[in-house]
Amino acid sequence: MVRDGDRIKQLKIAYIGGGSRGWAWGLMSDLLSQDQLSGDVYLYDIDKQAAHNNEIIGNKANSAEGAKSFWNYKACDTIGEALTGCDFVVISILPGTFDEMHSDVHTPEKYGIYQSVGDTTGPGGILRAMRTIPMYVEIAEAIKKYSPQAWVISYTNPMTMCVQTLYKTFPQIKAFGCCHEVFGTQNLIAEAIKNMRGVEKVTRDEVKINVLGINHFTWIDKISYHNEDMMPLMREFSAMFSEEGFCTEGDKDHWMNNSFASANAVKMDLFKRYGVLAAAGDRHLAEFVPGNWYLKDPETVTSWKFGLTSVDWRKDDQKKRLERAARLVSGEEVFTIKSTGEEGVNQMKALLGLNTLVTNVNVPNVGQMPDVPLGVVVETNAVFRNDTVMPITAGKLPHEVQSLINRQIHNFMTVIDGTLKKDRDIVFRAFANDPLMTASIRDARKLFNEMIENTKKYLPGW
Repeated sequence: MVRDGDRIKQLKIAYIGGGSRGWAWGLMSDLLSQDQLSGDVYLYDIDKQAAHNNEIIGNKANSAEGAKSFWNYKACDTIGEALTGCDFVVISILPGTFDEMHSDVHTPEKYGIYQSVGDTTGPGGILRAMRTIPMYVEIAEAIKKYSPQAWVISYTNPMTMCVQTLYKTFPQIKAFGCCHEVFGTQNLIAEAIKNMRGVEKVTRDEVKINVLGINHFTWIDKISYHNEDMMPLMREFSAMFSEEGFCTEGDKDHWMNNSFASANAVKMDLFKRYGVLAAAGDRHLAEFVPGNWYLKDPETVTSWKFGLTSVDWRKDDQKKRLERAARLVSGEEVFTIKSTGEEGVNQMKALLGLNTLVTNVNVPNVGQMPDVPLGVVVETNAVFRNDTVMPITAGKLPHEVQSLINRQIHNFMTVIDGTLKKDRDIVFRAFANDPLMTASIRDARKLFNEMIENTKKYLPGW
């Protein structure tokens, strides 16, 4: 419900991928943490048992300590039931299983191609897109049929191609992609201000930035803190720590012990090289540039102070999440409210007219990045207010940075085109042209065919 004076409106959220054991629990926590909304969350997932488990977990979570609102969770048998009459749609799906992702990430290693994430670009990101795009076509068509006026928040990777597919399938859709990678860079800037200026406390919200680029390959060309330009400070900071790196995660999450952490050395190197600050985690940034820069081999990765995320680790983590789900369902473990730091719920509140929010978001280019073709999904800041997302003009990047982005944009569009046509020759053009593809063209074709074979269960009609 939304309280506006004495009026109360019941809110309905549809969660596609509602059996999630990560994002869904985070959304539950964020919804319970605020007191201006309540309502119903309809969970749809091809894994019906997982959605049913989250129905139980979500309804039990209402009694968690610190809950400020009440939400009724319901698992649905059909996507139409979940979407009909909803105000918001959240999409967070895993295209395939971790077995397919294991092939995405590790099969290219046979040819000396290493990926630190493998879900956005590179050989792994392209194969993941081939599985995901048809799913997003189905979701977009269902939204058009059952809830064409709903706002759609997409969290799935590869985000750029997912959001692009939503608009290509249903041009009138009101959708945007939501990603937290830029927040980590804002936190790094806050740490730099504290370190260089001796300020005791600096919060992310105090660091104002201009964001421009594509998801996981975003850049910052303006930074202010209390209206003071912080770009000179960040140049000095990067020069000071470029060799040893700078960790914001603390000792327990040091990059040598946590493959999701980094010392921001890639980010600082790119800043020194181009004069604008790369604004995503080093693991993602490294995959958007030629493979011999930061991902030549595991030793090179180590020298740049970040890690290769093993899919075996993800499988082990999934086992732990399944065990936790069982404990939450049985009541053996009590749900704990903990803010995720994501902007999703704040975006909902702004779109309902409860506040105004400025944050980074992935939407089609309507001129906010003049060096990018219109209609291509880009990531910049936007203003969220009552039923409106208005991108903010971000300006232009240095030509040499824009050339790196353009290569990715055209590859992404090629992947979408080839996937929609189920034409592997078209997709292969992007596969062979990816910056991480260091193998010969013959080996690239062998690798491509092998990766398709490994994921054929999720490529019907090919």
